[in-house]
Amino acid sequence: MQRHTISPRNNWQSAVEKLGFGFHTADVPYWNESAYYEFSMAEITKIESATAELWGMCLEAVQYVINNKLYARFAIPEKAIALIEKSWNDDDPAIYGRFDFGFDGNNLKLFEFNADTPTSLFETGIVQWFWLQDFASHKDQFNSVHERLVDYWKYLKPYLYEGILHFTCVKQSLEDLTTVEYMRDCAIQAGIPSKLVFIDDIGWDQEKREFVDLEDEEIKNIFKLYPWEWLVNEPFFEQLLSNPKAYWIEPAWKMILSNKAILPVLWKLYPNCPYILECYFEEENSLKDYVKKPVYSREGANISIIKNGQVIEKTEGIYGKEGFICQQLFNIPQAEKKIPVIGSWVIGQQPAGMSIREDDSLITGNTSCFIPHLINN
Repeated sequence: MQRHTISPRNNWQSAVEKLGFGFHTADVPYWNESAYYEFSMAEITKIESATAELWGMCLEAVQYVINNKLYARFAIPEKAIALIEKSWNDDDPAIYGRFDFGFDGNNLKLFEFNADTPTSLFETGIVQWFWLQDFASHKDQFNSVHERLVDYWKYLKPYLYEGILHFTCVKQSLEDLTTVEYMRDCAIQAGIPSKLVFIDDIGWDQEKREFVDLEDEEIKNIFKLYPWEWLVNEPFFEQLLSNPKAYWIEPAWKMILSNKAILPVLWKLYPNCPYILECYFEEENSLKDYVKKPVYSREGANISIIKNGQVIEKTEGIYGKEGFICQQLFNIPQAEKKIPVIGSWVIGQQPAGMSIREDDSLITGNTSCFIPHLINN
């Protein structure tokens, strides 16, 4: 894994905007093609194998949590338990997730699993692929995101209720809307009729006891880019519980996997797995060098890095009231003073591609940059 500095394409902003990528630059650049990461095929094989192996372990861990009723550890409210267990026992469909890895050239370690509402999907599947066609079309990428999304929607189509598949997110986020519209486009290519409805605009027909969109069309299948831990605190969650027939994608059982409490569970179940870092709930922690993470958090908020009992770096935020986990510190070598984190995607139960985000900080936050990659084959 090597970082190379290059010159960006002329008018690259126009090139990515033509693809529908409108949030490439904020206060700081998010998309950064003044560099790329090069991987050997052996490194890609390792990442792909780890992704497949960890996905299987995660499914086993969900069953373990359900069997042992560990919901309190996950700060999952009691009112959500029946919905989680029903969605798991009914094998409700799940589309995707993103494992975040640290890699030092030899060791590949799982930092967390973004299992419910992962973003950077469009950048991974489309934007970096078109960058590669312009920069080095004779090279390859670990990137079958688009094909796997379309194929898996085709696979799921017979399992959905007949009719429209709705897609939803909040109104205020261009990043979320781009991800949802990309996912919707893949479903359309799979032959599924679709409709966008912002989550703020979802209504409830009290007489028919069903969710409806702005045209009063029933919502029977819905892909949501909105976290379950937020949904359970919404007023309409009680209505959701009273309308259990609707398919919600990602399903409610992803509440378990999207929670950082899954990390100490994975360590307990698979202490010999080379990809899993030693990890404990805060009150059980005996590590000296570790990362303290809230059970629920987003974009690197409320994370502390502790070394020899001293906090060497931390971020502020609104999370932490539900508790913390402590994960063994893993040092990633810097490249050009940047610290890269690998995002490896699982789509339709299969490894599907890779993204890289890098930061000046040890904690990857919402100002980190997306960097394309290629394979040296």
